[in-house]
Amino acid sequence: MISNKMQSLVANSSVIRAMFDEGKRLSKIYGEENVFDFSLGNPNVEPPEVIKESIKDILDNEVASYVHGYMNNSGFEDVRTTIAEHESKKHGMNISFESIVMTVGAAGGLNIIFKTLLNPGDEVITFAPFFGEYRAYSANYDANLVVVEPDIDTFEPNIEALKSAITPKTKIVIVNSPNNPTGVIYSDAALTKLAEVLKQKEEELGIDIFLISDEPYREIVYDNAEVPCLLKYYKNTIIGYSYSKSLSLPGERIGYLVVHPEIADFGDVMGSLNVANRILGFVNAPSLFQRVVAKNLNAEVDVNVYKKNRDALYNHLVSIGFECVKPQGAFYLFPRSPIADDKKFCEDAKQFNLLLVPGSAFGCPGHFRLSYCISYEKIINSQIIDNKNPSYLYYITSE
Repeated sequence: MISNKMQSLVANSSVIRAMFDEGKRLSKIYGEENVFDFSLGNPNVEPPEVIKESIKDILDNEVASYVHGYMNNSGFEDVRTTIAEHESKKHGMNISFESIVMTVGAAGGLNIIFKTLLNPGDEVITFAPFFGEYRAYSANYDANLVVVEPDIDTFEPNIEALKSAITPKTKIVIVNSPNNPTGVIYSDAALTKLAEVLKQKEEELGIDIFLISDEPYREIVYDNAEVPCLLKYYKNTIIGYSYSKSLSLPGERIGYLVVHPEIADFGDVMGSLNVANRILGFVNAPSLFQRVVAKNLNAEVDVNVYKKNRDALYNHLVSIGFECVKPQGAFYLFPRSPIADDKKFCEDAKQFNLLLVPGSAFGCPGHFRLSYCISYEKIINSQIIDNKNPSYLYYITSE
């Protein structure tokens, strides 16, 4: 018999993954071209060609036992140094390789942070809507996720609600900008207020509160938007970054952490992150792709592909009556559901081969998420309206 904790996790397995599986099932019945799967955030833009070239160059010219061998659990030192120099230049800060830990994607990074910082009964605060796995990651270490109610007009952090959410048990506040599922980039004003509240509460309660910035979508931004660097706002900050979206490498599981050099107990934190990488079974980030990304820190995917998709889908939804905050980054839309029951709305959509994710999965009922990292043609075809095969999104708003 599996553990009680896993029984609960299996029973409440990811809605998004379930939708992905449903898409595969429907595609076998109706054909892939007739199923409009907006459920999974799987990048559809090809990785830059330079990634393939770098892989070949490394395999041809570097010593195989080095490329594929063990290294320090925090990663190759030369890779960490290269990334530290890149981050220092990018943000105008002085970051050394000692602040960098190479991780098995952003998810692996968050788990070694949580392992390092959390005791049973500690609280992790996040802002709705949020990436649902934060709840599972907190439960991994017997901590409790505390969800701050959203400001549904802007989806910026609800600072007033945060003030009352912080308790002596608060250990971590985690933010995700550009945000999944809204695509909102948290503003300088909001982050300044957030940092002020955390500093006040640290002093008032006599505790350390750590700010974790989950940034897998940092490079996926539109209209010349900029993503503020949280290291500049608050000393007890750790950034978790991933190349899953920025270079379209989700299956390679490669990312890194940047720890503020003035974080409380810096030496202990870094030593613990190193050990956590090992004892959680990651051991180290994938060795080949550590070396690949170090050679391509300025490479990027063609974000204009996502922007074209965003504009087509957003403009269409707004034109037929949906309310939606226009995303500044990532590749998701998060409209309000036309009926109060977002789960029913998404379930009913399946009869039109439309796969959507209810906002309840992100702690924000009354909304739904569409991922637009799919082909432009699929987005346009999903909007085709005729008497024989009406678009569900049109149908539901015209009832």
